[in-house]
Formats: sequence, structure tokens, C-alpha cells
Amino acid sequence: MCEKSLTNKIEGAVMNLSRIYKNTFLVLVLGLVLSACATQKKVDTSQMQGDVYTGTDTVKYLASGVPDRVFFATNESNLTTRSRDTLRKQAAWLRKNSSINVVVEGHADERGTREYNLALGERRANAVKDYLMTYGISSNRISVISYGKERPVDSGSDPLAWSKNRRSVTVKAN
Repeated sequence: MCEKSLTNKIEGAVMNLSRIYKNTFLVLVLGLVLSACATQKKVDTSQMQGDVYTGTDTVKYLASGVPDRVFFATNESNLTTRSRDTLRKQAAWLRKNSSINVVVEGHADERGTREYNLALGERRANAVKDYLMTYGISSNRISVISYGKERPVDSGSDPLAWSKNRRSVTVKAN
């Protein structure tokens, strides 16, 4: 009789312990889910087309009416239609101002290794240089440098900030 009573008490204790662990686990999981939902930021994508930045808040001007930068998709160095429009304006201005030389800076977002982003920034800057050259700008007037992810224009860590940082900027060298 004593043995049966002890067995029942042990089984009851194990069942209680099992319920406690189960409930604790459920509370922890629920807490993590609620925490993730509460901290998730809503990203304003009105300034983006796909994942390419289309806003103007970070755009400066090389000259009056001539934007100084173009933007790229993630891991891409291909020029968008909007980028080509901007670069045609830059080329027209550079043809009128033949004494001006420029530096094309290539940039990337924070994701990826330093080496990868430096190479990507260089491909982006070279894509801009090549496009300007097709519009008659001499290669000796255009220098290229890559900053990779080292000089973000937006220090955020979300899709909008990343899209602003994936850019190439044309800067007057003299």
C-alpha cells in the first residue's frame, strides 16, 4: 500500500512538472512572438520601385537641374531607366563644361563583406563611367573610386536605408 501511494505521488509530481515545463515553454514562445511583432518597423516603400530608391531626399546636385547620384538594385550594377536619364543630364552638362573633371564614387549597403561591397561599388562606378563615355565624355575626365559600405548616406538598417546607400555619386574633381 505504501509503495503504491509513493508511486502515485511520484507520477503526480512528474505530471505537474511536465505541465509546468509545457506552460513555461508556451509563455516563452508567445513572449518572443509578441516581442518580434512589437519591434517590427513598418517600412515606407513609397520612395522605392522594387528595391531601387526613387526618392529625392538624399539627392544633391552636380549642377542646377542635374542630380549627382543614381541608385541600384541589391547586388546589381546595372543601370535603371531612371539612372540612365540622370546620366544623360550629367553627360550633357559635362559636354558644356569641358574643363570639369569628375570622380564617380561607388557605394553599397551595409550587407555583405567589406571586400564584396568594395568590388560592387567599383562595378557600379564603372557602369556610370562607361555610360558617360558612350555620351562623349572622355575617360581621362572621369576617375572611379569605390567606398563600398564605408560611407552610408542613411545609417538605418532597413530596406529604405539600404536602397539609399546602393548608389553612385558623381562629384566635381576640380
